[in-house]
Amino acid sequence: MIIKEYAKYLQKHYDDLMNGKTTATKLLCEWLRKIIHKIPKTHVEKIIHCEIMLAENKYGDFLLVGRSESGRTLMKALHNFALSYENYIMSKWLEDKKPHHFTNHPDNKN
Repeated sequence: MIIKEYAKYLQKHYDDLMNGKTTATKLLCEWLRKIIHKIPKTHVEKIIHCEIMLAENKYGDFLLVGRSESGRTLMKALHNFALSYENYIMSKWLEDKKPHHFTNHPDNKN
């Protein structure tokens, strides 16, 4: 349920992901921070509020951690999903590439 909501958020930013403007892990942090900074209304938002803690300093640095073992499991699952989505984006990018695209040889005809 939570990963499904995060996947919807990723789909909203699909063009930015495909153009390399952002990554799935950056979007995960952005999504979680947005949810934690507002009053929870949906079940997903309530679960995130209960299970994940956000620590920030005045310089804008932050840390997202699980409040309990289930929160740490949730964070790990979300992070692993973000990494798998980044791998998916990389595979889409590589689809039309040929080996000569990755060499710096003078005969390379990009």
